[in-house]
Amino acid sequence: MFNYFGYGSNLNLTSLKAKGVIPIKSEKAILKGWKLDFNVKHWFDHEGGMGNIIESSNSRDCVEGVLHTCPDEHLHSLDLLEAYGIGYDRIVVEVTTQSGSEKAWVYTGLPPYLKNGLLPTRRYLNIILKGAMAASLSDPYIEKLKNHPVLEIPTLPKFEFPEGYFPVFKEEDLKNFPKFTSLCGAVFSLENSRIEFEPIIPIFGGKDLTLFHAKRHDSSTGEETLEEVLNGKISSSAKNYLNTYLHAYDKEFKLVGKLIYSNEKT
Repeated sequence: MFNYFGYGSNLNLTSLKAKGVIPIKSEKAILKGWKLDFNVKHWFDHEGGMGNIIESSNSRDCVEGVLHTCPDEHLHSLDLLEAYGIGYDRIVVEVTTQSGSEKAWVYTGLPPYLKNGLLPTRRYLNIILKGAMAASLSDPYIEKLKNHPVLEIPTLPKFEFPEGYFPVFKEEDLKNFPKFTSLCGAVFSLENSRIEFEPIIPIFGGKDLTLFHAKRHDSSTGEETLEEVLNGKISSSAKNYLNTYLHAYDKEFKLVGKLIYSNEKT
């Protein structure tokens, strides 16, 4: 087992479980002598600034979060999805819980991905807020999160396939294409993309990401099915979120085909 201190979206259990990390237990914790920032650049600009912790010279500063105790086999998945060694480092810190002090892993932004002035999106901040309230973090800390400015995301037109022929892939065959990924019926090639995307190829390649992204929205309960998402049984803001990602994928990757889902209702 390992201890992990979540201070951003990973203090939210629904968000953490969407990444395939299921804690054995979780309890609120405080990291003293550090402060929260949102100065880590995301791979996609529309996601704004990601959470980070910065060591402070003011001993009164602190970061509130959740100490998760997790199975050892989940650390690799967590490292991949937190871009360990690319966007984030992983260090040991000492956090304070109601039962005493505990050492834990925590992720901190690496210099090449730091940029001052970045803002979190409302989606991202809402996920943190839901986790903070569920964990009963302090009222002043929650109020500070509520009042944090956010990045405004424009609503984009509905993504449409360009004219022309596109090969059709079956859902069950996508795993045979380890450098292809799909989203809402569109298949993209991850080959020849920016070097920043190399870490996600083994995670996203050969898979459909529709449900993954849907469960990363702040309206997600974590219980949605792919059928529900494809049939539009999600919030309008979640639909816009998926549509924004379709445009982002189309900008960063090569659109190479269409995906037929196995469920006939879709």
